[in-house]
Amino acid sequence: MPEIQMPKLSDTMTEGTLVTWKKKKGDKVSAGEVLAEIETDKATMEWESPEDGTLTEIYVEEGGKVNIGDKIAFIGGEGEEAPKEEEKEKATKEKEDKPKAKEEEKAKPEQEKEKEEAKPKAEREDTPVEAGVSPAQLARLPSQPEEARVKASPVARRIAAELGVDLSRVKGTGPNGRITETDVRAAAKSVPATADHGRAKPEPSIKAGESARIQLSGMRKIIAQRLVESLGPVPHFYLEIDIDAGPLLEAREELKSAGEGADAAKITVNDFVLKASVQAAIKVPRVNASFDSDAIVQYADVDLGIAVAIEDGLLTPVIRGAQNKSLREISELAKDLAHRARNKRMKPEEFQGGTFTVSNLGGMGIDSFSAVINPPQGFILAVGKITKVPVIDDCDRIVVGHRMSITMSCDHRVIDGALGAEYLKELRHLLENPALLLV
Repeated sequence: MPEIQMPKLSDTMTEGTLVTWKKKKGDKVSAGEVLAEIETDKATMEWESPEDGTLTEIYVEEGGKVNIGDKIAFIGGEGEEAPKEEEKEKATKEKEDKPKAKEEEKAKPEQEKEKEEAKPKAEREDTPVEAGVSPAQLARLPSQPEEARVKASPVARRIAAELGVDLSRVKGTGPNGRITETDVRAAAKSVPATADHGRAKPEPSIKAGESARIQLSGMRKIIAQRLVESLGPVPHFYLEIDIDAGPLLEAREELKSAGEGADAAKITVNDFVLKASVQAAIKVPRVNASFDSDAIVQYADVDLGIAVAIEDGLLTPVIRGAQNKSLREISELAKDLAHRARNKRMKPEEFQGGTFTVSNLGGMGIDSFSAVINPPQGFILAVGKITKVPVIDDCDRIVVGHRMSITMSCDHRVIDGALGAEYLKELRHLLENPALLLV
C-alpha cells in the first residue's frame, strides 16, 4: 500500500493546503471516496482516495501547507502500519556514521575528546518529534490558531469571516459535529458580528506612519508570473469601439416583461455580450487562435473564458464549445461557473485553456479599460459600463443615448489591426441587433 503524496491539481500548482480531512485516522477508505479537501493556487477541490484500505497515518493536519510530492497520509492494508521514516533515517544514519566516528575518534587528540565530552547533553541529543511526523514536515506545519482547529467546511469558514461569526461558539450540525454554512448563517442572526460585513479576511493592522509587508498568496504569485509572461513577450495592441447599447436594454426589458423567470435565471446584458463575442468569433474564425512558436494554431471550437474576480485574485473559468450553446445555456453556465469560482469549488479542467476571454468591469462602475491577454490566447475583450450620453440621431437632433465601451487587446503575432477591426465590426452588429442572438 502506498504513501499518499500531495497531488498536483493544476498546471501551475507548486504547493497545496490541506483544508479538511473527510476521514480520520483509523477509518476504512475505498478508491474513489473523497478523502480530503485541498486548496491549490486557484481553487479548493475534493480529492479522492487512490486506494482501498485503512487511513493508518495522517502526516499533515488541517491547515498545513506542503509542497507537491510531499507525503500527507498513509493508507495501509489489513494490519499494516505506516513505516516510521524518522526511525529508519536515524538507524541508517547511525549505521553509516559508526565507522566514521571510530576513525575520527582514533585521530582525535585527547584534548579534543575532552572538549566533546564537556559539551552539554542537550546539544548532543536529537530534537524530539511527534510520532509519525518527520522533523522536516514538523517544521513545515504552521502553528494553528484555535479557530483553525474547529471542524468547519471551507464555505462555512468564509461565510463566518464575512459575517464576523466566531466559529468556536457555533454548534455544528454536520457529520461528526462539523459546522456547515447553514449553522454559520443561523449563528449570525443571534450573535452580534465581530467583523465588518463583506470582508472575507481582516486587514493587517497598520499603525499610522508605518508600512506593512503582506505575504503573497499562491494565487497572487501565479497572477504576477502570468502577467510578466504576457506583457513581456506578447506584443499587445488595442482596438476600442463604442456600442449603441439602447437595443440591448430594450431586449433585456422585453425579456423581463415577458416573465422570463426567477432573478437567478434572468438573462443579463453581460450574457448578451458573451454570446455575441462567441458568434462574432464564428463569423471571423481567424481571431480564435493562438501563437505557437513557428505557427498559428486556429481552433475549431470556441472555448470562452470568463474573468471572475475572487478574494485573492482572478479566475477564468471556461465554457467549452460555446459555439454550440444557446444564449440561455451560456447565461446559466456563466452564473454557475462564477459562483463556484468565488467559492473555490472548481475542477482543474474547468479553468484551464480557453481560446479567448471576456472581462467585464461595467458592474463595478468602470467606463472603459484595457485588459492583459491570458497566454497563449490571441485576444481578450474588456467591457465597460453602459453610460447615458448625448448623441446625434439620424435627424441631426441631440438626444439621450446609451453607450458601452469595448476594448480588444490583441496579440499582434496572431491578429493584425484589420483582422481585429473586422471582428469588432461583427461584434457591434450583433450587439446592436440582439434579436440575432436569440436564434
